[in-house]
Amino acid sequence: MTSAAPRPRGRPRAYDPDVALRNARDTFWRRGFAATSLDDLASAMTMNRPSIYAAFGDKRELYIKAVTEYAKNSQLALEKELAEPRPLREALLAVYRGARDFYLAGDPAPRGCFLIGTAVTEAPHDDDVRKVVDDTFEAFTAAFTKRFERAAAGGELAPLPPAAAAALATATLNTIALRIRTGARADAVDALIDATVDVVCA
Repeated sequence: MTSAAPRPRGRPRAYDPDVALRNARDTFWRRGFAATSLDDLASAMTMNRPSIYAAFGDKRELYIKAVTEYAKNSQLALEKELAEPRPLREALLAVYRGARDFYLAGDPAPRGCFLIGTAVTEAPHDDDVRKVVDDTFEAFTAAFTKRFERAAAGGELAPLPPAAAAALATATLNTIALRIRTGARADAVDALIDATVDVVCA
């Protein structure tokens, strides 16, 4: 007769770390880093302060985890869109219109981009946040460059160096987020999208 497996010590974890981090992210997104208190986070995450500290660290560490996760997911989403086998014009319109719709979502006001809306404000004062921002923009530009090199080989790219076109494409993505965050109308954003695509595509 075999003995029963020993019971694990301690109480089972009473929260889902992915859900808790997402709720923290949404709170920072809505209020900004500086205006978000630990009480705000505890309420949103349904965790007490000691549990937050034990799982995620202090407020700054929690914020960096949230913004890093957001940046990683944004990069993967962009790379996936650009890898689709379709003409360059269609690919860029899908990227920009998808970003537009994502940034316009929110209640009661459009939420914009978490990275642009919060991390850019903190980056001048925090080396770790600045690194997340810099690394993300570099990754976006690298993804666009890779796609534009393929487009140039196929005659789809305007007479621009792929790296220069990629810098413009990344800047446009950031401008869309900023314009929506500051209340621009959808038709103004669409005009920006169309102008950029016309410049980049042959």
